[in-house]
Amino acid sequence: MRNAADIGLPGEFPYTRGIQPTMYRGRLWTMRQYAGFGSAAETNRRFKYLLANGQTGLSVAFDLPTQLGRDSDYPMAAGEVGKVGVPIDTLRDMETVFDGIPLDRVSTSMTINATAAILLAMYIAVAKKQGVAAAAINGTTQNDILKEYVARGLYIYPPKFSLRLVTDIFAYCEHNVPNWNTISVSGYHIREAGSTAVQELAFTFGNAIAYVDAALEEGLNIDSFAPRLSFFFDTHNDFLEEIAKFRAARRIWAKIAKERFGAKNPKSWMLRFHAQTAGSSLTAQQPDNNVIRVAIQALAAILGGTQSLHTNSKDEALAIPTAEAARLALRTQQILAYETGVVNTVDPVGGSYAIEDLTDKIEAEVRELLEKIDSLGGMLRAIESGWVQTQIHEAAYSYQRSIEKKERIIVGVNEFQIDEERKIPIHVSDPALEAAQIENLAQIRATRDERAARSAVERLEKAARGAENLMPYIVEAVEAYATVGEISDALRKVHGEYQEALSI
Repeated sequence: MRNAADIGLPGEFPYTRGIQPTMYRGRLWTMRQYAGFGSAAETNRRFKYLLANGQTGLSVAFDLPTQLGRDSDYPMAAGEVGKVGVPIDTLRDMETVFDGIPLDRVSTSMTINATAAILLAMYIAVAKKQGVAAAAINGTTQNDILKEYVARGLYIYPPKFSLRLVTDIFAYCEHNVPNWNTISVSGYHIREAGSTAVQELAFTFGNAIAYVDAALEEGLNIDSFAPRLSFFFDTHNDFLEEIAKFRAARRIWAKIAKERFGAKNPKSWMLRFHAQTAGSSLTAQQPDNNVIRVAIQALAAILGGTQSLHTNSKDEALAIPTAEAARLALRTQQILAYETGVVNTVDPVGGSYAIEDLTDKIEAEVRELLEKIDSLGGMLRAIESGWVQTQIHEAAYSYQRSIEKKERIIVGVNEFQIDEERKIPIHVSDPALEAAQIENLAQIRATRDERAARSAVERLEKAARGAENLMPYIVEAVEAYATVGEISDALRKVHGEYQEALSI
């Protein structure tokens, strides 16, 4: 017999039916398209284009050198500058990205982890230059370093120091940037690496528990930072499973926050999440089919109660989205919001036997996995031993085998193929942009106050040897136009780089 208390009402613990009593009848989700490529100026133009077309929040993609704490002129950055996101070397690049965009009126999400503290410091500094107080800006830094060790590989430092940077952001923002979501604990990349829906939730919550434990060890109060925690999930192809997954996620987190950690503030119990349609489900074959996939995945996230949504473009299996493809992806959200009527009912799927049964099943299986993680000594030890990575590898292998054996049909890939593909326009990167970025970086180094930059970095390095919060030192360094690489290297000198233990 289903427990009515576990279903509850919208806006009430355990929030199975949504975190707000009126859900989208009161306010639509934030339509937040992910963008960033080539150069800071190009990214600025794309942001303005998307805002002009009705986007309601910005989402920044950074290139690999920026994510790994390397400057664009670092030898191993060659060929990667501006390829999968915007290159940010100094505060000047960040100023260009947000030129003419009022940071007191736009919410910005930044997919950045190992260097999250540096990019957040730059965002705060840009706002200051615009005359906007840090207390007035809002947005999210992903800042979820543990999933990098699990699924993505874009880490720099050993886990213990990485967790210190995460909790330093928690503490700094509590007092200085109170409207900022200090972390977006991300199941998305875990799912994209090949996990199941249950593993996505379990490993995400395992990471979240580790972050909370680390913050509590630093003396923070659970209700001082938990209301600013957010989550990021994939919305995949199994329509009913995905809806149930989001409902189960809210219920699981509400109970973890209240029962495991003793949070008293209802806002600490609420799971607020961003969803992105499944990039791994997009196909290079018959790319127009991706429009249909994305629409169905987006509808699952909406019926599941997301607070923010990115819809992938149809050409993303081939290249960075063109402006036209990005606009079509945004229009998909707008049509769902304004034409389908699904927003007129607070919880359209509530009470469905299939949905409620799936929700219960997913919750039970996630809790079983969380108990296993606890038995291994927690998420950090489960990651360091390679157990989590092995679970994901096995799930990904099983999924791929099911496609190869045609137990799972992917339209246009292993069934319903056509001989001739219609060519679609794709974005082509300008090879001259990398050289221009390196030249700009050289100009900044030549014209900045070198003594101020060097002194700020030296003070940061000294602080990193102690136990002080590092955010004020990082803010000082970025305001002196120290580079991402210089700041990251100062921390490398003290704490080194992490070398992963192989898991097969």
